[in-house]
Amino acid sequence: MRIKITLACTETGERNYITTKNKRNNPERIELKKYCPRLKRVTLHRETK
Repeated sequence: MRIKITLACTETGERNYITTKNKRNNPERIELKKYCPRLKRVTLHRETK
């Protein structure tokens, strides 16, 4: 039931992280605060296709 998703930075658009989520528990797109190496700070990352 878990699927792989890619997280992209909202400010630079870079796809920095790959993680998994349970589609049954979280059907909507997830947003997490993660470290962006290009900006060298923590930014909001959203799920992309």
